Amino acid sequence: MNLFIEGGENVSEFALEMINITKEFPGVKALENVNISVKKGEIHALCGENGAGKSTLMKVLSGVYPNGTFSGKIIVNDKEVHFNNITESQDAGVAIIHQELALIPEMTVAENILLSSDLMRSKIIDWDQLYIEAQKWLKEIGLEIDPQMKLGELTVGKQQLIEIAKALTRNADILILDEPTSALTGSDTQILFGILNKLRSRGVTCIYISHKLDEVLELTDTVTVLRDGQTIDTKSTKLLTESEIVTRMVGRELTDYYPYEPRMIGDEVFRVKDYSFINNDTQEKLVNNVSFSLSKGEILGFSGLMGAGRTELFISLFGGNQGTKSGEIILDGKPIKINNTAEAINQGLAYVSEDRKRYGLVSEMSIMKNTSLSSLDKITSRYLLDSFSEVNKVEEMTDKVNLKTHSLEANVNQLSGGNQQKVVLSKWLLTDPKVLILDEPTRGIDVGAKTEIYKIINELAQQGVGIIVISSELPEVLGMSDRIIVMSEGNITGELTRKEATQEKIMKYATMRGEDR
Repeated sequence: MNLFIEGGENVSEFALEMINITKEFPGVKALENVNISVKKGEIHALCGENGAGKSTLMKVLSGVYPNGTFSGKIIVNDKEVHFNNITESQDAGVAIIHQELALIPEMTVAENILLSSDLMRSKIIDWDQLYIEAQKWLKEIGLEIDPQMKLGELTVGKQQLIEIAKALTRNADILILDEPTSALTGSDTQILFGILNKLRSRGVTCIYISHKLDEVLELTDTVTVLRDGQTIDTKSTKLLTESEIVTRMVGRELTDYYPYEPRMIGDEVFRVKDYSFINNDTQEKLVNNVSFSLSKGEILGFSGLMGAGRTELFISLFGGNQGTKSGEIILDGKPIKINNTAEAINQGLAYVSEDRKRYGLVSEMSIMKNTSLSSLDKITSRYLLDSFSEVNKVEEMTDKVNLKTHSLEANVNQLSGGNQQKVVLSKWLLTDPKVLILDEPTRGIDVGAKTEIYKIINELAQQGVGIIVISSELPEVLGMSDRIIVMSEGNITGELTRKEATQEKIMKYATMRGEDR
């Protein structure tokens, strides 16, 4: 729709139009005639499964993929544009905030906000003026913090807001947010929503990419769904339900998000008794006198708020945290000692980290090498790598998790988030674990890939693997677990059977102080 104004000009209601965008990689058509039109001053959701083309489309828009490497037209504020690099897109008012923040923790808040400004480029920096300018932008996003403090001292949620302030200094009027709440607490998410609503009222256009469909329904005005590199639908958010968005994303109706399967629970496989962990650097007791057990074929959920100590508990049990440990670890009825991760793997433990890119994968390596990395003893003979054995075992594991890739020699960075998570799972399954610890196993992946991972978890439990699922998503914990343990402030504050568990009961235990138990 075009608006006619006095003087004879046609002014579009759209801040952005991407028309018939097609982008190909060797052997793969990532985008095929994709169309999206985003109105001025709206928050427009871009939804789709991992690998649907969302990130590729935004890289086209932000100049990561320059003009000439794709076909189609991009129109920004009524002008056709041809971006040859990221700087040109920023100069046109397009700013993208990636899931992995492009900030420098060692620098101050002010330096990060104004990093690309003339103030920071000057041979002699006027620090007083820098802090005054930074304070202005902090006020703009409603954040009351000292601009001179180190960025690394802020929570991830506050850092996300600093990234927005940084984008606004470049006069961005089209703001792209890629999974902005994936590492935020509920309160930080609400602060972010407040800022985005304020920006909307000022006429800033936002493209909001998220797998959290409840957020999409709460925050956005319009939803565009991509599937397999094509535009499926664009509709007003108020005309859609969560299940309708899911159906458009996956091309079928998902009737059961959490495919729990009742099964025979076997004998006890793992027990932790009176376990405590103290961080040697801070002398803080992160885990306090924790005891629990796990049986073969059982899915044991661990719930709690951020900072409850769940991740610290299992990283230290896995030999990954340096500190003072006390208590007893029992595997198959026998006490064991775990001093490092290699010993944990040899004992039959496997740990899928909540941060797959930092701790789960080696980004420069192929799918093949990432998958076999923790099982070199299974594919070597007399200290020589048996390539034939490696290919066979990796193919077996990646088939088991239904990995989607054109080649196992492809770099793992080329995969979608869901498929990267499957590579991490394949790596640990190749170690043939007795106990599999999954920390936030579906963080940052779409509903279709989540369902596939839930099915893999069920299959492993059916085979007798003891599984621990640490999750901040209450529906996930409730939907998948046979039993749920709740932690708060490094203590176990409650334990619930599947039948007993409700969101209300879990939250009651999650907000309980250790001394209130």
